[in-house]
Amino acid sequence: MGSVRVEEAVGQVVLPGDVLLIPSQSPDAPLSLSGAQQTSRIKVVCGPGLLRRGDDLQVCKCGLLKHRDPAVYWVDSQQKRYVPVKGDHIIGIVTTKSGDVFKVDIGGSEQASLSFLAFEGATKKNRPNVKVGDLVYGQFIVANKDMEPELVCIDSSGKANGMGVIGQDGFMFKVSLGLVRKLLTPQNDIIQEMMNIYPLEIVIGMNGRIWTKAKTIQQTLIVANLLEACEYLTGTQRKNVFARFADNVV
Repeated sequence: MGSVRVEEAVGQVVLPGDVLLIPSQSPDAPLSLSGAQQTSRIKVVCGPGLLRRGDDLQVCKCGLLKHRDPAVYWVDSQQKRYVPVKGDHIIGIVTTKSGDVFKVDIGGSEQASLSFLAFEGATKKNRPNVKVGDLVYGQFIVANKDMEPELVCIDSSGKANGMGVIGQDGFMFKVSLGLVRKLLTPQNDIIQEMMNIYPLEIVIGMNGRIWTKAKTIQQTLIVANLLEACEYLTGTQRKNVFARFADNVV
């Protein structure tokens, strides 16, 4: 593709090395002190698969270029292995306990660390009840190539806000990272449509792991299979499939 304006490349396949040009501000941009028109670039948010290259963006992954208003761009690729990103919420598996730190499998190339103090209400005397094998839903506060990833299960105000140890009686399964992003898109109504069929609890991690629990084991497994199938179904096909299951619900 070479060099192309970023808004023209949305929905197209981009390749590593492609340069996406960010347009300048509209003609009504403010004038400088000398009376000349200021030429500044539109501010964009650079998502996964893109890197800054001067005033423009460079593609570092193969996939479809996606856009979300007002100016968020990312590359949607069928990446298998998760790469930690600061701020991402993920589902991890506690593998070991070393002193005051838990080691957590996040599905990436290395494990993340999780302090026992990184839980709501945790103190040196009041330690959280976390055991090896537990599932935890947490957020990265450190994630870069030069440091070990670090998780917390509290937000900036010290509240759990839905994070922490996940119940043991549900079912966790793995899906592609592309499907996770699809499910978490604000305008996507797949989860709501699913809840209209089966009342359920669900936790979605950006690392491709989903935990869910319905009323029965059978319903839980049906939900997992339906969510996995959503990656390959069109909107119309999905509604038809969901409708068949809704008709069978007693």
